[in-house]
Amino acid sequence: MAKATDGDTAPVPQRLLAAATRLFAEQGYDRTSVQEIVEAAGVTKGALYHYFGSKEDLLQEVYARVLRLQQERLDAFADADAPVEQRLRDAAADVVVTTIENLDDASIFFRSMHHLSPEKNKQVRVERRRYHERFRALVEEGQHSGVFSTATPADLIVDYHFGSVHHLSTWYRPDGPLSQQEVADHLADLLLRALRP
Repeated sequence: MAKATDGDTAPVPQRLLAAATRLFAEQGYDRTSVQEIVEAAGVTKGALYHYFGSKEDLLQEVYARVLRLQQERLDAFADADAPVEQRLRDAAADVVVTTIENLDDASIFFRSMHHLSPEKNKQVRVERRRYHERFRALVEEGQHSGVFSTATPADLIVDYHFGSVHHLSTWYRPDGPLSQQEVADHLADLLLRALRP
C-alpha cells in the first residue's frame, strides 16, 4: 500500500491522521485495519499507539480536529466588532466552507459515528453542542435586538442550518455546478431569509 501523501517529513500524528482519513473514506472505518493505517503512514503500530490509544481514538480525532477549527473560527466571528447579521452570515457561510474543505472527515464521522464508545460519543456531542450553542447565541442576540424575527425559535433555526451542513457530504461534489463558496453563500442567505422580520 502507498504511504500517506504527507510523506515521511510530516509529524507522525499528522501522517497517521492523513492515512486514517484516506482509508476510512475509501474503505470505511470498520473495513480498515490498524495494520493498513500504519503501513499507509509509514510508521509502526507502536507509533500509532503512542499517539492514539486505538483506532477509535483516530476516528474521534478525525472529527474533533475539524470541530476545533470550526469552533475557533466561530468564536472569532461571534466576537468580531460587526453587526449581528454580518457576524451570523459570516459564521453560517464559514461552517459550510470548512465542512466542504474537510468533506472526507465529515463524511467519515457521520457514517461511522456509531462505532464510537458511549463515552467518546458523549464527548463529541458535548463539543458539538458547545458549537451549536454559540451559533444559537448569535441568532438569539439578533432576535432580542429586533434585527431577526422571533417567529421561529432559535433552536429550530440552528437545526435547520446544521441539517443542511451535516448532509453536504451526501451531495456536494467539487466538480459540481457550484463552488464551495457559492454553496456557502446560498445556505447563509437562506438562513438570513428565514430570520427576516
